[in-house]
Amino acid sequence: MRFPLYIAKRYLFSKSSNNAINIITIIAAIGVFAGAFSLFIVLSGFSGLREFSLAFSNEFDPDLKVIPKKGKTIAFSKTKEADFDKIEGIANYTKTIEERVILEYQEKTAWAFIKGVDERYQQVTQIDSSVDGTWFTSSEPQVVIGADISRKLNPGIFNYNHLMRLIVPKPGKGQITNPTDAFNQKNVIVSGIYNINSDLNGKYVFSNISFAQSLLNLDENTYSAIEIKMSAEADEEILKENILKFFGDNVEIKTRAQLNEVLYKMLNTENLAVYLIFTLVLIIALFNVVGSIIMVILDKKNNIKTLQSLGATPKQIKNIFFTQGMLMCTIGGGIGLLFSLILIYLQMQFDLVMITPSLPYPVSIEISNILTVILTIGILGLFASFLAASRSKKALKE
Repeated sequence: MRFPLYIAKRYLFSKSSNNAINIITIIAAIGVFAGAFSLFIVLSGFSGLREFSLAFSNEFDPDLKVIPKKGKTIAFSKTKEADFDKIEGIANYTKTIEERVILEYQEKTAWAFIKGVDERYQQVTQIDSSVDGTWFTSSEPQVVIGADISRKLNPGIFNYNHLMRLIVPKPGKGQITNPTDAFNQKNVIVSGIYNINSDLNGKYVFSNISFAQSLLNLDENTYSAIEIKMSAEADEEILKENILKFFGDNVEIKTRAQLNEVLYKMLNTENLAVYLIFTLVLIIALFNVVGSIIMVILDKKNNIKTLQSLGATPKQIKNIFFTQGMLMCTIGGGIGLLFSLILIYLQMQFDLVMITPSLPYPVSIEISNILTVILTIGILGLFASFLAASRSKKALKE
């Protein structure tokens, strides 16, 4: 293998008497460099955007969420809580209640979901970091609303002159004779406004769980979901099995990815589409490598015959040009990957590109992206080099 490698390096790094071949070789190397550089830049950009997008939902969504398989509520008594605390892998959990309500403020109305949460909620999620104002207290009826709801109703914060009204239909059956008896109504004070993303900002109104139970006529042992924060060493699948054993077949458990299934699918689809597009660009660039090797074969036809006369086998001659192609792809791709790593690192450290004056373009260096570029360059370079080297057989016959 040393003989083909030695000759391949000589052909790659020494100048040809034909100036056109030198130019084609340089263009081919630049093409591989640009392909590897752009592919890693784009993959790192999408990884950064993925982390940036999911960071907002991660503030709101728990690691695991236990919801009823049928109906809207789960029975979870104090006795059950004591046993639930003993399940290994649960760092913390919170009980929540969700139901659709009508918000009314000075003749303006909006639909939303009230989400009653207990005192542990802020230990399971990080939503309080996105709240302007203060999180509600249990001393009086207070709520935290989304930014979109705030824009629709404009209730302000701690506005005691004008209270917001929450209206929800009363549960039950039978004919209603008096329309005013068909709804539960409670006045509340807005203590804060949260801002997470466009999907959530117009969806939820957060309140104390006892207030929500009172509004919805639910007893203290009835909840809509149990939201769980896993401990660092917990195994997700084992924990899910233990929780299902605890509750039986009455519940189902959703992970954070399942709670944001549409978002995850969208991000993965976009990432795959961009990867395929830039791989196509890389394939086109590698055609230059094929052309460059073929031109070298034609230029070195007399040298090939000399090597054959000295005892080189057709396989060894073919390996010379195959090795030259792989060297070109390896060196060009390696330099392109190195430069792109440096550029991404500089963006992470010094915010070279900004989306807004205060928000840098998010990027991320991931081992998976580095391996993707290496494997893509390696596989496509292998195919291109093999295709070009096959032309040496024809040169031996001429």
